[in-house]
Amino acid sequence: MSEKTSLRKADKIVAVKGMNDILPPDSVVWETLEERVRNLMRRFAFENVRTPIVEPTALFVRGLGEVTDIVEKEMYSFDDRLNGEALTLRPENTAGVVRAAVEHALLYNGPRRLYYMGPMFRHERPQRGRYRQFHQIGAEALGFGGPEVDAEVILMAHLLWQELGLRGVELQINSLGQPDERKSHRAALIEHFEAHRQSLDEEAKRRLHLNPLRLLDSKNPAMQPVIETAPRLIDFLGDASQAHLQAVKDILDAHQVAYTVNPRLVRGMDYYNLTVFEFVTHKLGSQGTVCAGGRYDYLIEQIGGKPAPAVGWALGVERVLELLKESQVSMTAPALDVFAVIPDIESLPQVMPHLQALRVAGLSVQMQASGPEGMPGMKAQFKRADASGARYALIFGADELKAGVVAVKSLRDPGISQESRTLTDIAHWVPGLMPHV
Repeated sequence: MSEKTSLRKADKIVAVKGMNDILPPDSVVWETLEERVRNLMRRFAFENVRTPIVEPTALFVRGLGEVTDIVEKEMYSFDDRLNGEALTLRPENTAGVVRAAVEHALLYNGPRRLYYMGPMFRHERPQRGRYRQFHQIGAEALGFGGPEVDAEVILMAHLLWQELGLRGVELQINSLGQPDERKSHRAALIEHFEAHRQSLDEEAKRRLHLNPLRLLDSKNPAMQPVIETAPRLIDFLGDASQAHLQAVKDILDAHQVAYTVNPRLVRGMDYYNLTVFEFVTHKLGSQGTVCAGGRYDYLIEQIGGKPAPAVGWALGVERVLELLKESQVSMTAPALDVFAVIPDIESLPQVMPHLQALRVAGLSVQMQASGPEGMPGMKAQFKRADASGARYALIFGADELKAGVVAVKSLRDPGISQESRTLTDIAHWVPGLMPHV
């Protein structure tokens, strides 16, 4: 084999379809959104929890429901090579958070408010706002049974939209009642759909006796007239369930939060009861749900814990970012504070400790790095400083260094004169370079 053949270019390896790289400058928007959410969670007394990406498959089969699209069609599941254990890349994280709470007895000393951020995985056809690796931010209030906490988590999401500057995000709410109420509704659904069996597609016929509630999720246009005339779960609610929903509505009304009661809202997981809700938009086409959740009072017991109520939600990060873009809401990174102009390589050992001191003092600093031919000329460096977006250029010339000073030049306000600052007193003058000071 010739040297030329052995060194031929390898085939390019690319990312898995539907699993995307997040690169600058887009990653800045992700970081900004995440930071705003962390701030919001702190104000509502939610603590961060981080669970594994891989969980036992049984967790999702038991928690989400065996006859759901996620479990039947969308999970990335495999057997562990070492011990044959059935594992799954998490398709959602409520079940994982509950599993962690049960395993580590997080509710031993009382209820907990927890939140998470991270990637989820579902084998779906990639499209705008729907990817095979997607990201969710979720809030889970474990151990709280009152309707005021349902309202509280809804208000938290509503406040996020306000603080992000998003408009046109509509709240829909419903109640799924309690198991005995759903049982009565289930029987009525089966009777209704059996009477219209000729209008059902094959998927609906298969699910009819396994999980008829899922038929209400169907997007098949031919089935919509039958779905619209189906019995409504809200009409089967007893006094306690109706009172719970009314209490949530009363709190939302007191906060002047607009909502629509959508009796067809059922959600895609089996673990929900009582309050369910979605925040939807018309700006993202078919992927209009940006945040959804509800109460799941029986999931903790299903996963092996002591019975305890819970409520929460999850938002789709990609969808929220798409909505920000559609709404022309800009979320940019803070500007670089300082670009250091360094005329020669020989000055680096003297200059770099000062740059480190600037960073310690709180400034963001980018320095001019050398190349094979040494440092670029001063003119080229100033062009790079301006292109960097930095607010100031700090010029470490030979004369300045000899005098123990640095020249500070504003790159964004030509009306500010260039000044010299002493290098022995960095902590004193750095606050004047801070943004908004």
